[in-house]
Amino acid sequence: MEKRVMTVGKRRRGFIAASALLSGVLVLSACSSDEGGEAGGDGSKKSQNQADEAAAKDASAAQIKITPKDGESKASINNAAKVTVSAGTLTEVEMETSEGTAVAGTIAGDKRSWKPDAQLERGTSYRITAVAKDSKGREAHENAKFQTVSSANSFIGNFTPDDGKEVGVGMPVSINFDKAITDKAAVQAGVKVSTSSGQEVVGHWFNANRLDFRPEDYWQEGSTVTLKLNLDGVEGADGVYGVQQKTVTFKIGRNQVSTVDAKTKTMTVTQDGKTVKTIPISAGSPDNPTYNGQMVISEKFKETRMDGSTVGFTDEDGKGEYDIKDVPHAMRLSTSGTFIHGNYWGAKSIFGSANTSHGCVGLSDTKGADDAKTAGAWFYDNSLLGDVVIVKNSPDKTIAADNGLNGWNMSWSEWKAGSAA
Repeated sequence: MEKRVMTVGKRRRGFIAASALLSGVLVLSACSSDEGGEAGGDGSKKSQNQADEAAAKDASAAQIKITPKDGESKASINNAAKVTVSAGTLTEVEMETSEGTAVAGTIAGDKRSWKPDAQLERGTSYRITAVAKDSKGREAHENAKFQTVSSANSFIGNFTPDDGKEVGVGMPVSINFDKAITDKAAVQAGVKVSTSSGQEVVGHWFNANRLDFRPEDYWQEGSTVTLKLNLDGVEGADGVYGVQQKTVTFKIGRNQVSTVDAKTKTMTVTQDGKTVKTIPISAGSPDNPTYNGQMVISEKFKETRMDGSTVGFTDEDGKGEYDIKDVPHAMRLSTSGTFIHGNYWGAKSIFGSANTSHGCVGLSDTKGADDAKTAGAWFYDNSLLGDVVIVKNSPDKTIAADNGLNGWNMSWSEWKAGSAA
């Protein structure tokens, strides 16, 4: 390359012209002289300008746009990452974490956009590099670095029931947020629950973390319920944003409601309003009566351990009053430990004649949970999560609405009063 020597006058400085071609856009930077004019007498400035103009004319017409913008620190984990191009087509897009882990993505069929194949991780730094060509085959390049919203600055809602499940008519939509929500109206506006039956569905806040939805009466059997979480970017508390964007549907099964009469020590099981079975039971003893009220089956275990110490039933030494490691056909009715379950250790004579439990509803069963002919097995096999169990005529109080999925114990007016909509 020819070397040029520039003469520096008393009041003049040399000129250095630098150009950078980013995404097909010419960016010029130069230091101007004190007095203006061309640098030197050999036409070096004119030559540089001509070179710059020639480069600009030969630049790719393709314009690449990467979102989120370079330097973003609270990007969404759902829809933020995207690459688009105008006046050209994408030929290559690479995305990776700051640790170098590749993120799979797909270029659209028309080659004008790209997005990652899966949801991003919270609190993670990413880098995107994109290449595109215009109609003349000229390349354009673009790069961006960003960070997704951190766990500390975001919230999610853990919900029940799961997508695609068939549940009983009493199953509410229950959402437990992992951060306390202060702007309940904004968050509730981002949650929509609807049903194919046309029933009005209303949300109720039990506290700053729990939001449940239900209609006035039980869900219509055979209907489909849809939960839409549009919480991405919703500010639930100061500086804390939602990250979920999800649609969930579940099916309501047959209408099964089982009524336990603690006084007569029987349970009547109805389906779609017709009695299908009457079962002798043993409810809570006079010292530990069973809660009254409408309760919803929230969990099912073919066998499980029940330790009295976990729910406050301890002896003088602090040990559990009972510890049964293989309780058969257990179904949870409350968070505090109320179950309806099989009982193999009690005399068969107690069922239908005596209330002997620590507050649960017991059904005759066998050890090992392998006898389909027992009352416990029959009820377990014929019950869905979300089925309703009503207890009446017990000397205890009505169960609290937030003790389990038991909001049906509130009147419709009380329920609606807890809505932030």
